[in-house]
Amino acid sequence: MAAPPASAEAPRLPPPPAAAGDGPDQPAERSETACEDRSNAESLDRLLPPVGTRRSPRRRTTSQCKSEPPLLRTSKRTIYTAGRPPWYNEHGTQSKEAFAIGLGGGSASGKTTVARMIIEALDVPWVVLLSMDSFYKVLTTQQQEQAAHNNFNFDHPDAFDFDLIVSTLKKLKQGKSVKVPVYDFTTHSRKKDWKTLYGANVIIFEGIMAFADKTLLELLDMKIFVDTDSDIRLVRRLRRDISERGRDIEGVIKQYNKFVKPAFDQYIQPTMRVADIVVPWGSGNTVAIDLIVQHMHSQLEERKLRWDMAALASAHQCHPLPRTLSVLKSTPQVRGMHTIIRDKETSRDEFIFYSKRLMRLLIEHALSFLPFQDCVVQTPQGQDYAGKCYAGKQITGVSILRAGETMEPALRAVCKDVRIGTILIQTNQLTGEPELHYLRLPKDISDDHVILMDCTVSTGAAAMMAVRVLLDHDVPEDKIFLLSLLMAEMGVHSVAYAFPRVRIITTAVDKRVNDLFRIIPGIGNFGDRYFGTDAAPDGSDEEEVACTS
Repeated sequence: MAAPPASAEAPRLPPPPAAAGDGPDQPAERSETACEDRSNAESLDRLLPPVGTRRSPRRRTTSQCKSEPPLLRTSKRTIYTAGRPPWYNEHGTQSKEAFAIGLGGGSASGKTTVARMIIEALDVPWVVLLSMDSFYKVLTTQQQEQAAHNNFNFDHPDAFDFDLIVSTLKKLKQGKSVKVPVYDFTTHSRKKDWKTLYGANVIIFEGIMAFADKTLLELLDMKIFVDTDSDIRLVRRLRRDISERGRDIEGVIKQYNKFVKPAFDQYIQPTMRVADIVVPWGSGNTVAIDLIVQHMHSQLEERKLRWDMAALASAHQCHPLPRTLSVLKSTPQVRGMHTIIRDKETSRDEFIFYSKRLMRLLIEHALSFLPFQDCVVQTPQGQDYAGKCYAGKQITGVSILRAGETMEPALRAVCKDVRIGTILIQTNQLTGEPELHYLRLPKDISDDHVILMDCTVSTGAAAMMAVRVLLDHDVPEDKIFLLSLLMAEMGVHSVAYAFPRVRIITTAVDKRVNDLFRIIPGIGNFGDRYFGTDAAPDGSDEEEVACTS
Protein backbone atom coordinates (compact mmCIF):
# COMPACT_ATOMS: atom_id res chain seq x y z
CA MET A 1 0.00 0.00 0.00
CA ALA A 2 1.50 3.26 -1.09
CA ALA A 3 1.70 6.25 1.18
CA PRO A 4 -0.64 9.19 0.47
CA PRO A 5 0.55 11.67 -2.16
CA ALA A 6 2.55 14.66 -1.09
CA SER A 7 0.66 17.89 -0.46
CA ALA A 8 1.29 21.20 1.21
CA GLU A 9 3.14 20.66 4.45
CA ALA A 10 1.03 20.79 7.60
CA PRO A 11 1.61 23.60 10.07
CA ARG A 12 4.04 22.72 12.82
CA LEU A 13 2.90 23.86 16.23
CA PRO A 14 5.54 25.55 18.38
CA PRO A 15 7.87 23.38 20.47
CA PRO A 16 7.48 23.48 24.25
CA PRO A 17 9.59 26.07 26.05
CA ALA A 18 12.85 24.63 27.39
CA ALA A 19 13.39 24.60 31.14
CA ALA A 20 16.06 26.85 32.58
CA GLY A 21 19.49 25.38 32.00
CA ASP A 22 18.17 22.66 29.62
CA GLY A 23 18.89 22.39 25.95
CA PRO A 24 16.34 21.25 23.34
CA ASP A 25 15.44 17.55 23.31
CA GLN A 26 16.02 17.36 19.56
CA PRO A 27 19.21 19.11 18.32
CA ALA A 28 19.00 20.89 15.00
CA GLU A 29 22.22 19.32 13.76
CA ARG A 30 24.08 16.16 14.70
CA SER A 31 27.88 15.96 14.97
CA GLU A 32 29.49 12.86 13.52
CA THR A 33 32.49 12.91 15.87
CA ALA A 34 33.48 9.76 17.71
CA CYS A 35 33.21 11.59 21.01
CA GLU A 36 29.52 12.44 20.48
CA ASP A 37 28.74 8.92 19.24
CA ARG A 38 30.29 7.49 22.42
CA SER A 39 28.32 9.95 24.56
CA ASN A 40 25.04 8.97 22.88
CA ALA A 41 25.82 5.28 23.35
CA GLU A 42 26.53 5.83 27.04
CA SER A 43 23.25 7.70 27.43
CA LEU A 44 21.35 4.79 25.89
CA ASP A 45 23.19 2.31 28.10
CA ARG A 46 22.05 4.13 31.23
CA LEU A 47 18.42 3.77 30.15
CA LEU A 48 18.58 0.06 29.27
CA PRO A 49 19.17 -3.04 31.38
CA PRO A 50 22.69 -4.44 30.92
CA VAL A 51 23.07 -7.22 28.38
CA GLY A 52 22.94 -10.59 30.08
CA THR A 53 20.87 -9.43 33.04
CA ARG A 54 17.74 -11.38 33.85
CA ARG A 55 14.76 -10.13 31.93
CA SER A 56 11.37 -9.48 33.44
CA PRO A 57 9.02 -12.45 33.11
CA ARG A 58 6.81 -12.42 30.03
CA ARG A 59 3.41 -11.04 30.80
CA ARG A 60 0.36 -10.94 28.63
CA THR A 61 -0.23 -7.51 27.15
CA THR A 62 -3.14 -6.60 24.93
CA SER A 63 -4.19 -3.72 22.73
CA GLN A 64 -6.12 -1.01 24.52
CA CYS A 65 -9.43 0.28 23.19
CA LYS A 66 -11.30 1.82 26.09
CA SER A 67 -14.53 3.77 26.26
CA GLU A 68 -15.40 4.93 29.75
CA PRO A 69 -17.84 7.62 30.84
CA PRO A 70 -16.51 10.24 33.26
CA LEU A 71 -16.91 8.89 36.76
CA LEU A 72 -15.84 9.31 40.34
CA ARG A 73 -14.91 6.09 42.14
CA THR A 74 -15.27 5.87 45.91
CA SER A 75 -14.75 2.94 48.25
CA LYS A 76 -18.44 2.06 48.13
CA ARG A 77 -19.80 3.10 44.76
CA THR A 78 -19.19 4.59 41.34
CA ILE A 79 -20.71 8.01 40.64
CA TYR A 80 -21.20 8.96 37.01
CA THR A 81 -20.42 12.64 36.71
CA ALA A 82 -21.52 13.34 33.14
CA GLY A 83 -23.90 11.79 30.66
CA ARG A 84 -24.14 11.59 26.92
CA PRO A 85 -26.67 14.11 25.50
CA PRO A 86 -28.95 13.14 22.59
CA TRP A 87 -27.07 12.24 19.41
CA TYR A 88 -30.22 11.99 17.26
CA ASN A 89 -33.08 14.26 16.22
CA GLU A 90 -36.85 14.04 16.68
CA HIS A 91 -36.96 11.54 13.82
CA GLY A 92 -34.79 9.21 15.87
CA THR A 93 -31.92 9.41 13.38
CA GLN A 94 -28.40 10.61 14.07
CA SER A 95 -28.15 14.36 13.57
CA LYS A 96 -24.38 14.68 13.14
CA GLU A 97 -21.57 12.17 13.05
CA ALA A 98 -19.05 11.84 15.86
CA PHE A 99 -15.91 13.97 15.56
CA ALA A 100 -12.98 11.74 14.54
CA ILE A 101 -9.36 12.66 15.24
CA GLY A 102 -6.47 10.77 13.72
CA LEU A 103 -3.13 10.58 15.54
CA GLY A 104 -0.21 9.37 13.43
CA GLY A 105 3.52 9.11 14.01
CA GLY A 106 6.36 6.68 14.39
CA SER A 107 6.44 3.72 16.76
CA ALA A 108 6.78 4.89 20.39
CA SER A 109 6.43 8.55 19.40
CA GLY A 110 3.94 9.15 22.22
CA LYS A 111 0.67 8.95 20.26
CA THR A 112 -1.28 7.16 22.99
CA THR A 113 0.01 9.58 25.65
CA VAL A 114 -0.98 12.58 23.51
CA ALA A 115 -4.41 10.99 22.96
CA ARG A 116 -4.99 10.56 26.68
CA MET A 117 -3.84 14.14 27.37
CA ILE A 118 -6.35 15.38 24.78
CA ILE A 119 -9.12 13.29 26.36
CA GLU A 120 -8.31 14.65 29.81
CA ALA A 121 -8.15 18.25 28.60
CA LEU A 122 -11.35 17.95 26.53
CA ASP A 123 -13.39 17.03 29.61
CA VAL A 124 -16.36 15.88 27.52
CA PRO A 125 -18.27 12.65 28.10
CA TRP A 126 -18.23 9.63 25.85
CA VAL A 127 -14.84 9.78 24.16
CA VAL A 128 -13.62 6.59 22.48
CA LEU A 129 -9.91 5.82 22.08
CA LEU A 130 -9.39 3.40 19.21
CA SER A 131 -5.91 1.93 18.76
CA MET A 132 -4.62 0.68 15.42
CA ASP A 133 -2.73 -2.00 17.38
CA SER A 134 -6.05 -3.84 17.72
CA PHE A 135 -6.29 -4.37 13.98
CA TYR A 136 -3.26 -6.45 13.08
CA LYS A 137 -4.23 -9.18 10.65
CA VAL A 138 -4.53 -12.78 11.78
CA LEU A 139 -1.19 -14.46 11.00
CA THR A 140 -0.74 -17.73 9.19
CA THR A 141 1.27 -20.54 10.79
CA GLN A 142 4.31 -19.54 8.75
CA GLN A 143 3.93 -15.88 9.70
CA GLN A 144 3.56 -16.85 13.37
CA GLU A 145 6.89 -18.67 13.12
CA GLN A 146 8.50 -15.61 11.55
CA ALA A 147 7.07 -13.33 14.24
CA ALA A 148 8.47 -15.57 16.99
CA HIS A 149 11.96 -14.99 15.56
CA ASN A 150 11.46 -11.24 14.97
CA ASN A 151 11.36 -11.81 11.21
CA PHE A 152 7.82 -10.60 10.51
CA ASN A 153 7.27 -6.97 9.51
CA PHE A 154 4.54 -5.55 11.76
CA ASP A 155 5.40 -2.01 10.56
CA HIS A 156 4.21 -2.52 6.98
CA PRO A 157 0.75 -1.39 5.80
CA ASP A 158 -0.05 -4.97 4.76
CA ALA A 159 0.16 -6.06 8.40
CA PHE A 160 -3.07 -4.17 9.22
CA ASP A 161 -6.68 -5.06 8.42
CA PHE A 162 -7.69 -1.74 6.85
CA ASP A 163 -11.10 -3.04 5.73
CA LEU A 164 -12.00 -3.81 9.35
CA ILE A 165 -10.56 -0.47 10.52
CA VAL A 166 -12.65 1.49 8.01
CA SER A 167 -15.88 -0.40 8.73
CA THR A 168 -15.35 -0.04 12.49
CA LEU A 169 -14.64 3.69 12.28
CA LYS A 170 -17.65 4.24 10.01
CA LYS A 171 -19.99 2.53 12.45
CA LEU A 172 -18.56 4.45 15.42
CA LYS A 173 -19.02 7.76 13.58
CA GLN A 174 -22.62 6.77 12.89
CA GLY A 175 -23.20 6.21 16.59
CA LYS A 176 -23.34 2.42 16.30
CA SER A 177 -21.99 -0.20 18.67
CA VAL A 178 -18.90 -1.98 17.35
CA LYS A 179 -16.84 -5.02 18.30
CA VAL A 180 -13.08 -4.45 18.30
CA PRO A 181 -10.52 -7.28 18.31
CA VAL A 182 -8.10 -7.49 21.25
CA TYR A 183 -4.57 -8.20 20.10
CA ASP A 184 -2.12 -10.16 22.24
CA PHE A 185 1.44 -8.94 21.61
CA THR A 186 3.10 -11.84 23.41
CA THR A 187 1.51 -14.47 21.16
CA HIS A 188 1.09 -12.24 18.07
CA SER A 189 -2.56 -13.22 17.78
CA ARG A 190 -6.10 -11.99 18.39
CA LYS A 191 -7.80 -13.08 21.56
CA LYS A 192 -11.12 -14.90 21.37
CA ASP A 193 -13.06 -12.20 23.21
CA TRP A 194 -13.64 -8.95 21.35
CA LYS A 195 -14.27 -5.62 23.10
CA THR A 196 -17.50 -3.70 22.54
CA LEU A 197 -17.22 0.07 22.07
CA TYR A 198 -20.20 2.40 22.02
CA GLY A 199 -21.26 5.96 22.59
CA ALA A 200 -18.71 8.06 20.77
CA ASN A 201 -19.16 11.82 20.62
CA VAL A 202 -15.43 12.05 19.95
CA ILE A 203 -13.29 9.29 18.44
CA ILE A 204 -9.51 9.39 18.75
CA PHE A 205 -7.88 6.91 16.39
CA GLU A 206 -4.15 6.42 16.84
CA GLY A 207 -1.59 4.28 15.05
CA ILE A 208 1.59 4.27 13.03
CA MET A 209 -0.34 3.85 9.75
CA ALA A 210 -3.25 6.11 10.69
CA PHE A 211 -2.79 8.17 7.51
CA ALA A 212 -1.70 5.40 5.13
CA ASP A 213 -5.11 4.64 3.59
CA LYS A 214 -7.12 7.09 1.45
CA THR A 215 -10.53 5.79 2.58
CA LEU A 216 -9.47 6.03 6.20
CA LEU A 217 -8.22 9.59 5.71
CA GLU A 218 -11.66 10.66 4.47
CA LEU A 219 -13.22 9.57 7.77
CA LEU A 220 -10.92 11.72 9.90
CA ASP A 221 -12.07 15.25 10.76
CA MET A 222 -8.66 16.26 12.15
CA LYS A 223 -5.27 14.70 11.44
CA ILE A 224 -2.41 15.17 13.92
CA PHE A 225 1.12 13.89 13.39
CA VAL A 226 3.23 13.38 16.53
CA ASP A 227 6.85 14.07 15.57
CA THR A 228 9.41 12.70 18.05
CA ASP A 229 13.16 12.28 17.68
CA SER A 230 14.20 8.81 16.44
CA ASP A 231 16.60 8.21 19.34
CA ILE A 232 13.86 8.87 21.87
CA ARG A 233 11.49 6.58 19.98
CA LEU A 234 14.08 3.78 19.96
CA VAL A 235 14.70 4.09 23.70
CA ARG A 236 10.96 4.01 24.41
CA ARG A 237 10.48 0.99 22.17
CA LEU A 238 13.31 -0.88 23.87
CA ARG A 239 11.87 -0.13 27.31
CA ARG A 240 8.37 -1.19 26.30
CA ASP A 241 9.21 -4.38 24.42
CA ILE A 242 11.64 -5.61 27.06
CA SER A 243 9.60 -4.83 30.18
CA GLU A 244 6.06 -5.35 28.85
CA ARG A 245 6.33 -7.81 25.98
CA GLY A 246 9.05 -10.12 27.27
CA ARG A 247 11.54 -9.61 24.44
CA ASP A 248 15.31 -9.34 24.52
CA ILE A 249 17.49 -6.38 23.51
CA GLU A 250 19.03 -8.13 20.50
CA GLY A 251 15.62 -9.08 19.12
CA VAL A 252 14.18 -5.60 19.55
CA ILE A 253 17.19 -3.89 17.90
CA LYS A 254 17.16 -6.45 15.07
CA GLN A 255 13.48 -5.78 14.43
CA TYR A 256 14.02 -2.01 14.65
CA ASN A 257 16.86 -1.96 12.10
CA LYS A 258 15.28 -4.47 9.75
CA PHE A 259 11.65 -3.31 9.79
CA VAL A 260 10.76 -0.37 12.05
CA LYS A 261 13.20 2.28 10.82
CA PRO A 262 12.83 1.48 7.06
CA ALA A 263 9.03 1.47 7.44
CA PHE A 264 9.12 4.88 9.15
CA ASP A 265 11.21 6.35 6.33
CA GLN A 266 9.11 4.79 3.56
CA TYR A 267 5.52 4.80 4.87
CA ILE A 268 5.12 6.86 8.03
CA GLN A 269 7.20 10.02 7.73
CA PRO A 270 5.74 10.89 4.27
CA THR A 271 2.24 10.95 5.82
CA MET A 272 3.28 13.99 7.85
CA ARG A 273 2.39 16.01 4.74
CA VAL A 274 -1.30 15.05 4.88
CA ALA A 275 -1.60 15.98 8.58
CA ASP A 276 -3.50 19.13 9.54
CA ILE A 277 -1.19 19.71 12.50
CA VAL A 278 2.31 18.49 13.34
CA VAL A 279 3.11 18.29 17.06
CA PRO A 280 6.87 18.23 17.74
CA TRP A 281 8.12 16.54 20.93
CA GLY A 282 4.82 14.73 21.50
CA SER A 283 3.31 14.75 24.98
CA GLY A 284 5.83 17.29 26.26
CA ASN A 285 4.32 19.93 23.99
CA THR A 286 1.50 21.13 26.22
CA VAL A 287 1.14 24.36 24.21
CA ALA A 288 0.29 22.40 21.09
CA ILE A 289 -2.15 20.14 22.94
CA ASP A 290 -3.94 23.17 24.42
CA LEU A 291 -4.37 24.68 20.94
CA ILE A 292 -5.74 21.38 19.61
CA VAL A 293 -8.23 21.11 22.48
CA GLN A 294 -9.46 24.69 21.94
CA HIS A 295 -10.12 23.95 18.27
CA MET A 296 -11.95 20.74 19.14
CA HIS A 297 -14.17 22.51 21.66
CA SER A 298 -15.28 24.97 18.98
CA GLN A 299 -16.01 22.11 16.57
CA LEU A 300 -18.05 20.23 19.16
CA GLU A 301 -20.05 23.34 20.02
CA GLU A 302 -21.02 23.69 16.36
CA ARG A 303 -22.17 20.06 16.27
CA LYS A 304 -24.16 20.24 19.50
CA LEU A 305 -27.80 19.20 19.21
CA ARG A 306 -30.27 21.29 21.18
CA TRP A 307 -33.59 19.76 22.07
CA ASP A 308 -36.77 21.82 22.03
CA MET A 309 -39.09 20.12 24.51
CA ALA A 310 -41.91 22.56 23.76
CA ALA A 311 -41.77 21.70 20.08
CA LEU A 312 -41.70 18.02 20.95
CA ALA A 313 -44.80 18.49 23.08
CA SER A 314 -46.84 20.27 20.42
CA ALA A 315 -45.69 18.32 17.37
CA HIS A 316 -48.45 15.70 17.48
CA GLN A 317 -51.39 17.46 19.09
CA CYS A 318 -54.81 16.30 17.83
CA HIS A 319 -53.29 13.36 15.95
CA PRO A 320 -54.92 9.94 16.38
CA LEU A 321 -53.00 7.44 18.48
CA PRO A 322 -50.67 5.27 16.37
CA ARG A 323 -51.54 1.75 15.28
CA THR A 324 -48.41 0.42 16.96
CA LEU A 325 -49.96 1.24 20.36
CA SER A 326 -51.76 -1.52 22.25
CA VAL A 327 -53.60 -0.68 25.48
CA LEU A 328 -54.57 -3.44 27.90
CA LYS A 329 -58.35 -3.83 27.87
CA SER A 330 -59.82 -1.61 30.58
CA THR A 331 -61.87 -4.25 32.41
CA PRO A 332 -63.46 -3.40 35.78
CA GLN A 333 -60.54 -5.29 37.41
CA VAL A 334 -57.89 -3.28 35.56
CA ARG A 335 -59.68 -0.01 36.21
CA GLY A 336 -60.03 -0.94 39.87
CA MET A 337 -56.28 -1.51 40.21
CA HIS A 338 -55.61 1.84 38.49
CA THR A 339 -57.94 3.49 40.97
CA ILE A 340 -55.93 2.11 43.86
CA ILE A 341 -52.44 3.01 42.58
CA ARG A 342 -53.54 6.50 41.44
CA ASP A 343 -55.07 7.33 44.83
CA LYS A 344 -52.65 9.53 46.78
CA GLU A 345 -53.93 8.00 50.04
CA THR A 346 -52.94 4.47 49.05
CA SER A 347 -50.33 2.96 51.37
CA ARG A 348 -46.96 1.93 49.99
CA ASP A 349 -47.68 -1.78 50.56
CA GLU A 350 -50.90 -1.61 48.57
CA PHE A 351 -49.25 0.52 45.88
CA ILE A 352 -46.55 -2.11 45.40
CA PHE A 353 -49.00 -5.04 45.50
CA TYR A 354 -51.38 -3.67 42.84
CA SER A 355 -48.58 -2.28 40.70
CA LYS A 356 -47.07 -5.77 40.56
CA ARG A 357 -50.41 -7.23 39.54
CA LEU A 358 -50.71 -4.71 36.71
CA MET A 359 -47.13 -5.39 35.62
CA ARG A 360 -47.86 -9.13 35.38
CA LEU A 361 -50.98 -8.51 33.28
CA LEU A 362 -49.09 -6.04 31.08
CA ILE A 363 -46.24 -8.45 30.35
CA GLU A 364 -48.60 -11.37 29.68
CA HIS A 365 -50.43 -9.10 27.22
CA ALA A 366 -47.15 -8.05 25.57
CA LEU A 367 -46.04 -11.65 25.04
CA SER A 368 -49.06 -12.23 22.82
CA PHE A 369 -47.42 -9.98 20.20
CA LEU A 370 -44.35 -12.19 19.88
CA PRO A 371 -44.11 -14.37 16.77
CA PHE A 372 -45.40 -17.93 17.15
CA GLN A 373 -45.37 -20.86 14.77
CA ASP A 374 -47.33 -24.08 14.47
CA CYS A 375 -45.92 -27.12 16.21
CA VAL A 376 -47.17 -30.59 17.13
CA VAL A 377 -46.49 -32.34 20.43
CA GLN A 378 -47.58 -35.69 21.81
CA THR A 379 -49.69 -35.80 24.96
CA PRO A 380 -49.25 -38.39 27.78
CA GLN A 381 -52.19 -40.23 26.24
CA GLY A 382 -50.17 -40.74 23.06
CA GLN A 383 -52.22 -38.25 21.05
CA ASP A 384 -50.91 -35.41 18.87
CA TYR A 385 -51.70 -31.86 19.86
CA ALA A 386 -51.42 -29.08 17.28
CA GLY A 387 -50.17 -26.09 19.19
CA LYS A 388 -47.95 -23.01 18.97
CA CYS A 389 -44.36 -22.30 20.00
CA TYR A 390 -42.22 -19.15 20.13
CA ALA A 391 -40.65 -18.52 16.72
CA GLY A 392 -37.80 -16.28 17.86
CA LYS A 393 -34.35 -17.02 19.23
CA GLN A 394 -34.52 -15.45 22.70
CA ILE A 395 -36.31 -12.82 24.79
CA THR A 396 -34.30 -10.12 26.57
CA GLY A 397 -35.62 -7.57 29.03
CA VAL A 398 -34.04 -4.12 29.33
CA SER A 399 -35.11 -1.84 32.17
CA ILE A 400 -34.72 1.92 32.23
CA LEU A 401 -33.45 2.67 35.73
CA ARG A 402 -34.65 3.17 38.31
CA ALA A 403 -38.42 2.62 38.02
CA GLY A 404 -38.12 0.19 35.11
CA GLU A 405 -36.31 -2.37 37.25
CA THR A 406 -39.49 -2.88 39.30
CA MET A 407 -40.94 -4.69 36.26
CA GLU A 408 -38.10 -7.23 36.09
CA PRO A 409 -39.59 -9.74 38.61
CA ALA A 410 -42.86 -9.89 36.62
CA LEU A 411 -40.92 -10.56 33.41
CA ARG A 412 -38.81 -13.26 35.05
CA ALA A 413 -41.98 -14.87 36.46
CA VAL A 414 -43.41 -15.51 32.99
CA CYS A 415 -40.24 -15.84 30.84
CA LYS A 416 -37.96 -18.67 31.91
CA ASP A 417 -34.21 -17.88 31.72
CA VAL A 418 -34.85 -14.38 30.35
CA ARG A 419 -31.74 -12.19 30.07
CA ILE A 420 -31.84 -8.71 31.64
CA GLY A 421 -30.02 -5.50 30.68
CA THR A 422 -30.16 -2.03 32.21
CA ILE A 423 -29.95 1.56 30.97
CA LEU A 424 -29.57 4.63 33.19
CA ILE A 425 -30.95 7.85 31.71
CA GLN A 426 -31.29 11.08 33.66
CA THR A 427 -32.37 14.60 32.84
CA ASN A 428 -29.82 17.40 32.81
CA GLN A 429 -31.42 19.96 35.09
CA LEU A 430 -29.75 22.86 33.24
CA THR A 431 -30.65 21.87 29.67
CA GLY A 432 -33.74 19.73 30.22
CA GLU A 433 -32.23 17.09 27.94
CA PRO A 434 -32.08 13.39 28.69
CA GLU A 435 -28.54 12.07 29.17
CA LEU A 436 -27.26 8.52 28.88
CA HIS A 437 -25.14 7.71 31.93
CA TYR A 438 -24.75 3.94 31.92
CA LEU A 439 -25.77 0.81 30.08
CA ARG A 440 -25.21 -2.91 30.47
CA LEU A 441 -26.64 -5.08 27.72
CA PRO A 442 -26.33 -8.85 27.19
CA LYS A 443 -24.08 -10.09 24.40
CA ASP A 444 -25.58 -10.75 20.97
CA ILE A 445 -28.72 -8.82 21.85
CA SER A 446 -29.26 -8.07 18.16
CA ASP A 447 -30.78 -11.55 17.65
CA ASP A 448 -33.38 -11.16 20.43
CA HIS A 449 -36.85 -9.77 20.88
CA VAL A 450 -36.30 -6.99 23.43
CA ILE A 451 -38.86 -5.94 26.02
CA LEU A 452 -37.96 -2.38 27.06
CA MET A 453 -39.48 -1.59 30.45
CA ASP A 454 -40.32 1.74 32.06
CA CYS A 455 -43.14 2.36 34.52
CA THR A 456 -44.22 5.76 33.22
CA VAL A 457 -43.60 7.58 29.95
CA SER A 458 -44.47 11.28 29.86
CA THR A 459 -42.58 13.18 27.12
CA GLY A 460 -41.01 10.05 25.66
CA ALA A 461 -37.53 11.59 25.73
CA ALA A 462 -35.90 8.84 27.81
CA ALA A 463 -37.78 6.09 25.98
CA MET A 464 -36.56 7.48 22.65
CA MET A 465 -32.99 7.49 23.91
CA ALA A 466 -33.29 3.90 25.15
CA VAL A 467 -34.72 2.74 21.81
CA ARG A 468 -31.90 4.54 19.98
CA VAL A 469 -29.36 2.68 22.15
CA LEU A 470 -30.94 -0.66 21.20
CA LEU A 471 -30.94 0.26 17.51
CA ASP A 472 -27.28 1.24 17.78
CA HIS A 473 -26.64 -2.27 19.07
CA ASP A 474 -28.26 -3.66 15.92
CA VAL A 475 -31.57 -4.70 17.47
CA PRO A 476 -34.17 -4.52 14.64
CA GLU A 477 -36.79 -1.86 15.29
CA ASP A 478 -39.69 -4.29 14.86
CA LYS A 479 -38.19 -6.53 17.57
CA ILE A 480 -38.43 -3.82 20.25
CA PHE A 481 -41.46 -3.75 22.59
CA LEU A 482 -41.80 -0.67 24.82
CA LEU A 483 -43.81 -1.52 27.94
CA SER A 484 -45.09 0.99 30.49
CA LEU A 485 -47.79 0.97 33.15
CA LEU A 486 -48.87 4.49 32.26
CA MET A 487 -48.13 6.72 29.28
CA ALA A 488 -49.06 10.22 28.20
CA GLU A 489 -50.31 10.78 24.65
CA MET A 490 -47.33 13.06 24.06
CA GLY A 491 -44.89 10.26 24.89
CA VAL A 492 -46.76 7.76 22.71
CA HIS A 493 -46.66 10.10 19.72
CA SER A 494 -42.98 11.03 20.23
CA VAL A 495 -41.83 7.42 20.27
CA ALA A 496 -44.12 6.31 17.45
CA TYR A 497 -43.09 9.24 15.24
CA ALA A 498 -39.39 8.53 15.69
CA PHE A 499 -39.65 4.73 15.60
CA PRO A 500 -42.82 3.71 13.73
CA ARG A 501 -42.08 -0.04 13.94
CA VAL A 502 -41.59 -0.21 17.71
CA ARG A 503 -44.56 -1.88 19.43
CA ILE A 504 -45.86 0.30 22.32
CA ILE A 505 -47.80 -1.52 25.04
CA THR A 506 -49.34 0.00 28.18
CA THR A 507 -52.21 -0.39 30.63
CA ALA A 508 -53.48 3.19 30.22
CA VAL A 509 -52.87 6.43 28.29
CA ASP A 510 -53.52 9.83 29.92
CA LYS A 511 -54.26 12.93 27.85
CA ARG A 512 -52.01 15.66 29.16
CA VAL A 513 -48.54 16.58 30.38
CA ASN A 514 -48.19 19.75 32.48
CA ASP A 515 -45.47 22.40 32.39
CA LEU A 516 -43.25 20.23 34.60
CA PHE A 517 -43.73 17.33 32.15
CA ARG A 518 -45.80 15.37 34.67
CA ILE A 519 -48.57 13.11 33.40
CA ILE A 520 -52.06 14.47 34.16
CA PRO A 521 -54.07 13.06 35.97
CA GLY A 522 -51.13 10.70 36.35
CA ILE A 523 -49.83 8.44 39.07
CA GLY A 524 -47.31 10.68 40.84
CA ASN A 525 -43.63 9.86 41.14
CA PHE A 526 -43.71 6.09 40.65
CA GLY A 527 -40.17 5.49 41.93
CA ASP A 528 -40.69 7.49 45.12
CA ARG A 529 -43.99 5.77 45.87
CA TYR A 530 -42.64 2.29 45.13
CA PHE A 531 -39.27 2.59 46.88
CA GLY A 532 -40.51 4.83 49.70
CA THR A 533 -38.12 7.69 48.90
CA ASP A 534 -38.82 11.39 49.24
CA ALA A 535 -40.14 13.41 46.34
CA ALA A 536 -38.10 16.21 44.77
CA PRO A 537 -38.14 19.35 46.98
CA ASP A 538 -39.45 21.58 44.20
CA GLY A 539 -42.51 19.40 43.82
CA SER A 540 -41.56 18.28 40.32
CA ASP A 541 -41.87 14.66 39.34
CA GLU A 542 -38.11 14.12 38.94
CA GLU A 543 -38.36 10.35 38.57
CA GLU A 544 -40.98 10.59 35.88
CA VAL A 545 -38.85 12.94 33.79
CA ALA A 546 -35.32 12.02 34.73
CA CYS A 547 -35.22 8.29 35.22
CA THR A 548 -38.22 7.09 33.26
CA SER A 549 -39.16 9.52 30.54
